[in-house]
Amino acid sequence: MSANLIALLWEATLQTLYMVAVSGLLGTVIGLPLGVFLATSKRGELLSAPAVNAVLGLIVNATRSIPFIILVVAIIPFTRLIAGTSIGTTAAIVPLTLAAAPFIARIVETAIREVDGGLIEAARAMGATPHQIIRKVLLPEALPGIALGLTLAMVSLIGYSAMVGAVGGEGLGDLGIRYGYQRFMPDVMLAVVVILIVLVQGVQSLGEAIARRLDHRAAKDRGL
Repeated sequence: MSANLIALLWEATLQTLYMVAVSGLLGTVIGLPLGVFLATSKRGELLSAPAVNAVLGLIVNATRSIPFIILVVAIIPFTRLIAGTSIGTTAAIVPLTLAAAPFIARIVETAIREVDGGLIEAARAMGATPHQIIRKVLLPEALPGIALGLTLAMVSLIGYSAMVGAVGGEGLGDLGIRYGYQRFMPDVMLAVVVILIVLVQGVQSLGEAIARRLDHRAAKDRGL
């Protein structure tokens, strides 16, 4: 493999990392509070707002049900409005974020719902407000599950970032299509696949390590 192709692989890897990191961050900023609200806003819960919960739940489910490649194409006008263009790494962040946010919201909702209800009742008995219960009980207890869920979301984003290469996005997916497929260069395709596997394995290992650390800390705080 020539030095030029190695340079292209390096550049494409950086572009993929940029897309995944930024969209993952933005998706978390949107999805985390949304997931907390979905987990605590059904009838009789801490932030009881069943009508709003139903509407937001419907929107989240509708967004998650759209295949990613269709979502990318369907929101091209919105992407162009936000990013000024519909191609390139910055433009790809828009659909990646929209795909990540509802996924992360459901992950956070599930993690919070798995928290022992007895802890919530104990906090209520001590006079804690709903917001205090969320900040000091629900989120700390759900952190290990949230960390694992965010790891899964980041792994999914790596796969999605490769898919946007088919519709004008840059990164490893674009390089694999342009060189590995269209120019019949299997060595480039193989290199792209290997790099994606390494990225996924690295993210998975890091996320699991963080989740274990958070779980041990939570157990120590509970005196276990």
